[in-house]
Amino acid sequence: MTPVIELSGLGRAYGDRAVLRGVTLTVAAGQTLVVFGPNGAGKSTLLRILATLLRPTTGTVRVLGSTLPGEAWKARGRIGLLGHEPLLYRELSARQNLRYHARLHQVDPARIEQLLDAVGLARRADDPVSTYSRGMVQRAAVARAVLHDPELLLLDEPRANLDPAATEHLEPLLRGERGGPPRTRVITSHDPAGGLAEADLALGLKGGRTALFAPAGDVTAAEIGELYR
Repeated sequence: MTPVIELSGLGRAYGDRAVLRGVTLTVAAGQTLVVFGPNGAGKSTLLRILATLLRPTTGTVRVLGSTLPGEAWKARGRIGLLGHEPLLYRELSARQNLRYHARLHQVDPARIEQLLDAVGLARRADDPVSTYSRGMVQRAAVARAVLHDPELLLLDEPRANLDPAATEHLEPLLRGERGGPPRTRVITSHDPAGGLAEADLALGLKGGRTALFAPAGDVTAAEIGELYR
């Protein structure tokens, strides 16, 4: 299988504070990597590096065949990111936000209407995002992240702020609704059992270092729980 993500000795520091240290792994096309670890372990930093938003301090990073940061421009349009920040203009409506991103990615406008319906926002699509509940904002952010049908989807606690009904409604988009092979995904999670159930690979971070990295079937929820002790 072709590697979509290749990390070798990845490190990221803010001044004297190291956030990631020596992370090495490979994720093949179509695989889902779920990243576990306590707050501050480096999970979100890892996603931001993969999304080309942060430069690594040390090591090498290849995403979709492009070496970062030098070739970030080749990969950026093929990546979808759902982070803690929704990356939506609050004064604009959901439809206006998606139209803006559709122009950036040269996406058929018909895709916007499909997604607004898929995330359950068709009735409120023309209301400003500032009037939405946190769950509605998350649904709009999911639509933005998958709008351009990315090859690599980076999801930072994607089910945050979603009730069970909304989570079930969005599951096809979070899992990847592409008609071809499964979408490659990296997901951060604090749910050992749930995260392992959807993972092909499990990465455990603690203090910015790799505490475990293995096929999900070889990892137990109890082992993930130890990361938080």
